[in-house]
Amino acid sequence: MFSKLVKLFFFSMIPLIELRGSIPIGLSSAWGPACETWQQIIILYVVCIIGNMLPVPIIFFFARKVLEWGSDKKIIGKFFTWCLKKGHKGGEKLQNSAGKGLYWALFLFVGIPLPGTGAWTGTLAASILDMDFKKSCIAVMAGVVLAGIIMGLGTFGVFGAISLFS
Repeated sequence: MFSKLVKLFFFSMIPLIELRGSIPIGLSSAWGPACETWQQIIILYVVCIIGNMLPVPIIFFFARKVLEWGSDKKIIGKFFTWCLKKGHKGGEKLQNSAGKGLYWALFLFVGIPLPGTGAWTGTLAASILDMDFKKSCIAVMAGVVLAGIIMGLGTFGVFGAISLFS
């Protein structure tokens, strides 16, 4: 079980996969024995949440700086500038529609497990919008927990349905 948790810890850090991919794998028997007790499930969730949240401070403090640094470079400049403009434009729309509920919007953005939404994207958006680091981290972490719960319930539902037919 330990080696599976180590793999899932690092798997949770990968952009686009994050917790959304590591929870279903952790609950299944792929990469090792499936979680059978509530204690194992809680440990799985904690490991995956920590793995998913570990890159957040790095993304928040450095991703925007890297994009700004690269915006005037010959090969990558157009793409980096496009990313910054897209982030600012999307951020302004989010701020206008969310108003004072910007952190709730960030929480829901990260928490609803859809492609392209997650801790990486949410943190990058918070960085581009110059949101407060502490409040952003709380909103992102709460969203990661919500996404983990949704993915876990969905996984149990899928595995339960499969077991009916086997």
